[in-house]
Amino acid sequence: MAVLTTLEEKLGEVLGLAQAAQGATEKIEGLVDDPQIVARLQQMREEAEETERRLTDLADGREGKKTVILEKAGETKAEATEMMRTYLGPDADGLDGFEFLTMAEAGEVGHWAVLQTLNKSAGEEAISELVEWALPIQERHFAEAKDGSLELAGEKDPYEES
Repeated sequence: MAVLTTLEEKLGEVLGLAQAAQGATEKIEGLVDDPQIVARLQQMREEAEETERRLTDLADGREGKKTVILEKAGETKAEATEMMRTYLGPDADGLDGFEFLTMAEAGEVGHWAVLQTLNKSAGEEAISELVEWALPIQERHFAEAKDGSLELAGEKDPYEES
């Protein structure tokens, strides 16, 4: 079995996070009623799907490593999905969903920034181009998740029993 470099491991991790984000946005969609918030979640999911496609294409070009990168992605997706299940129990509401999404998106931004830093030494053009495309999207996703959390928190009665 092929061994991953640190750079390839991070590729697998951001791929797994993009896969997990698709499930998270779908789950959170079911927790909110606001059509504008649902539309933002749908856009985030579509962008996560495109990120997954681009990362899979990149993995295709890594001689003998695609399978191991995809396995790493699967592990990361499973870990992130388990965290979501734990955080968003049966009594979760939209605010809980957006609080989780805020944490998840912050993690994605961090992983993409690590990949960017690793690639500064590696100098792989395809990775540079992908990071230049994906990192601003992830930063926007984080901002939108945080804004959604604050919007939903603003609608809550702070003295309501939970």
